[in-house]
Amino acid sequence: MKTIQKTLLASTVLAFSATQVLAVEWNVSLWGKRRAFTEHVEKLAELVKEKSGGEFTLNISYGGLSKNRENLDGISVGAFEMAQFCAAYHPDKNPTLMVLDLPFLGVETLKQEGDLDMALYQHPEVIKDLARWNATIIMASPLPQYNLAGVGDAPSTLDDFNGLRVRATGGMGEAFKKVGAVPTSVTSSEAYTALESGVVDAVAFAPHAHLSFRTIEIADWWTTNLNPGAVNCPVVVNNDALAALPDEHREALMSSIPAAMERYYEAYQEVYDKWDPALEKNGVEKITLPDEVVSGLQEAAAGPVRDEWIAANEGKIKAQELYDFVKSKLAEMK
Repeated sequence: MKTIQKTLLASTVLAFSATQVLAVEWNVSLWGKRRAFTEHVEKLAELVKEKSGGEFTLNISYGGLSKNRENLDGISVGAFEMAQFCAAYHPDKNPTLMVLDLPFLGVETLKQEGDLDMALYQHPEVIKDLARWNATIIMASPLPQYNLAGVGDAPSTLDDFNGLRVRATGGMGEAFKKVGAVPTSVTSSEAYTALESGVVDAVAFAPHAHLSFRTIEIADWWTTNLNPGAVNCPVVVNNDALAALPDEHREALMSSIPAAMERYYEAYQEVYDKWDPALEKNGVEKITLPDEVVSGLQEAAAGPVRDEWIAANEGKIKAQELYDFVKSKLAEMK
């Protein structure tokens, strides 16, 4: 009898241990607060927990695990298993991704931007680039086209951009520099203070970020049609953590991505429903720049910034190939 009891006890312990082994918790490093920009990660966490019966959970932290500029570093050393970052925060660390930040690529819709981002993220050159950081991209965070919210006199001619201090990163920053503006790459969470204190005259954000980081609460004007581009901000996972997932948890994660992205696009539509009322409430004047100003900026910036980026990176990465790939994919989507 004692032998039977010991056997049953051992079996129970083993079964319990096996269950515990299957239970997985991942830490996810985001920043700011919950907003449209993070809704796909929130939805992913919800679906993963549901599909795994609570055995696989994503613990989302907004700034508690890392600074936004250090999320890729945290992923590389396994400080957390999943994170979101913006490539323009550290272009030297992810040079292949910066092709998406080149100005005036011609993206027309948010969905088009998301599909283009994911197509590039699956390019072998990008996979190799991210592997240096022990990272795999699983989702895009496509952003609407940026526009400027600023204080003081709004620009109405190309010459008005000369000396304008603009919070703009990546290729957009380089584009503004071509017409004499002075770009600075303060983080999104620092933008309000920079605008309020006069460190910058204008901030380049997508509408959701102007709302989330409250820049329109102090802005006098917003450009409706500058549309210089956007930054790309992928969601990555640590390669070791991904490889260690049991098959059923990996399936729960990967199969949830399409629905998570659908929630993301819905969230952005909700943002646009709030945008015009928010501008009106805060007394922000909508500025539609003359066509010659927009075309002048495109002519001054798009080609030169592209050529400089390719020249600076060719040999380190397949820069020309990546640019041609992006333009070809975009043409197919249209």
